[in-house]
Amino acid sequence: MDVPVAANVLGTLGALIPQIIINYRRHNATGLQPSMMMFWAWAGVPLGVYNITSSFNIALRIQPQILSFLSLLTWIQVYYYEKKWSVLRSLLVVVPIASCMAGIELGLVFALGHGKQQGVDWPQTLMAVLAAVFLACGVLAHYWDIYTHRTVRGISFTFCFIDAMGDLTSLISVFFQPSLDVLGIIIYGVELALWLGIFACGGYYNLRPWLREKRSKAAQHGSETDVQNPENGVSLHEMPSSTSAFSTSSANMEASGLRDRHTTATLQA
Repeated sequence: MDVPVAANVLGTLGALIPQIIINYRRHNATGLQPSMMMFWAWAGVPLGVYNITSSFNIALRIQPQILSFLSLLTWIQVYYYEKKWSVLRSLLVVVPIASCMAGIELGLVFALGHGKQQGVDWPQTLMAVLAAVFLACGVLAHYWDIYTHRTVRGISFTFCFIDAMGDLTSLISVFFQPSLDVLGIIIYGVELALWLGIFACGGYYNLRPWLREKRSKAAQHGSETDVQNPENGVSLHEMPSSTSAFSTSSANMEASGLRDRHTTATLQA
């Protein structure tokens, strides 16, 4: 499962960075679920254990640590921007959590390394499964916010797209392995399905009302254009009421009659 895991991590890392930048630029993290980011931060622990005990290259060993770091950074952004925590308070909370994660990962690396020397391999598979499950639970946590607020908010769709592509790449990689890994198909297939669900919710709650509003504005604009530029070339203007329109016409006719009588009287004189 080394290729799928690597692809999944790369997709996640590529997705987290745009989300962090968006939070920083708008100075808020409204709608972004802190539980989602915490699940992803903890996902880096078993993933790091798996990659290190599997003797992967240095890049794959470092990637889970970056995953945990970026996830924790995104997580603390929620409290910094939304709960108005100070920088000092944020550091006092996030640093002990990161230290705890590092300690657990280090202990598991030594434990699984010893087990591997004894010919016990199932704990490594368990670590990969836990990492994928934590990532999937993070996505699932966002569904509660969608259900509560009836909209997809806070999370960047670029973020969703990049991570979904990572899952899709992982799923394809599983199919091209020498032996078909059913467990890998289930893990990455479920997470991909969850991301597709986020997109479906975005289309229903965000895109559909936006398109309806655009059509409404277009229809209103077209109606105003028809009033100002009708086909007969005469420009019509809205009057306060039909009474004022008719009184204006009768007033013009009365004024015309007065002018005619005045002209006739002048000629007779």
